[in-house]
Amino acid sequence: MLHNSSRRKFLKQSSCLSLGIMAYPTFASAFNADKYDDLIIGHNSHQYKVNMKWGNLDPLKTPVQDCHEMVQDSKGRIVLLTNHTKNNVIIYDKSGKLLETWGTEYPGAHGLTLVKENGADFLLITDYERHQIIKTTIDGKVIFELDYPADTGNYTNKEEYKPTETTVLENGDFYVADGYGNQYITHYNHKGDILNSFGGKGTDDGQFLNAHGICLDDRDAKSQSLLISAREMNILKRFSLEGKFIESINVPGALICRPVIHKKEIYFAVLKSKESPNADSGFLLIMNEKNEVVSCPGATAPSYKNNELNELYQTIRLFQYPHDVCIDEDENVYVAQWNSGQTYPIKLTRV
Repeated sequence: MLHNSSRRKFLKQSSCLSLGIMAYPTFASAFNADKYDDLIIGHNSHQYKVNMKWGNLDPLKTPVQDCHEMVQDSKGRIVLLTNHTKNNVIIYDKSGKLLETWGTEYPGAHGLTLVKENGADFLLITDYERHQIIKTTIDGKVIFELDYPADTGNYTNKEEYKPTETTVLENGDFYVADGYGNQYITHYNHKGDILNSFGGKGTDDGQFLNAHGICLDDRDAKSQSLLISAREMNILKRFSLEGKFIESINVPGALICRPVIHKKEIYFAVLKSKESPNADSGFLLIMNEKNEVVSCPGATAPSYKNNELNELYQTIRLFQYPHDVCIDEDENVYVAQWNSGQTYPIKLTRV
């Protein structure tokens, strides 16, 4: 645990790092839980105390592999998706206590979306190895399995379809982002009938390089839209519900995973820094309702020049390929990580 003086020293170092004065910490010191537990990270009004031990379990009994995504259900429980087929879904209480596990058939478990219908919770899981979308009850009973959208003409076989994320409208319609496949967004009704598709691989406004994450932006009830991360492009793109391109929001240097809306803000896990010498160079990013980046826990303080965001990069090697965030009602953030050496999620407590 770091004392107050050490935390102040770290914050001063982070400020220097943002100006390019100091080098990165050495790898040997990178992921020491005791070194970083209780550290304060973040900027402006969004600062957090690090808890590296939240949710740690016995890996022989409840192992994880890639911890891809997390959601909070209607009971306040934290639901984690991992592609370890001993227990694909791990459910915690907010203190990090294990409540239950299920799932042994999802080797490519990647996307996790909570669906609320008639007072009940359901999950939409994307599995890029099975090339499917699977809808389940909150305790794992399969409701339906949806194969690749052959009828769109965008795919010649299922291997071209590797879905990474879904989002759901209030009427039950849902969209699937094919982030690891042919980069199309497919729109379905609640029964799984195809209504539309758009996007595809490319660098035009309406196209994607790694359409990794998608979410419904319902902060303005009169003008709802879709937010889709083009991760390899360091861009967040906005589309109408009909699939028409609206705008691009550049986040230079940040390979953003799915957007997660909480109240008026958008939260992202950033898999890695584009220009960092270290591959495992991720951090978090928080954007306000004006599309301005206001905090980057684990990275440089966000700054703008001529209304353009300066390039972001990791300043402390705390995170290892962060892949998703979940924000609870107390503004705490839970961070799931991919390719992190089979580590459990990190909790950030809002301060």
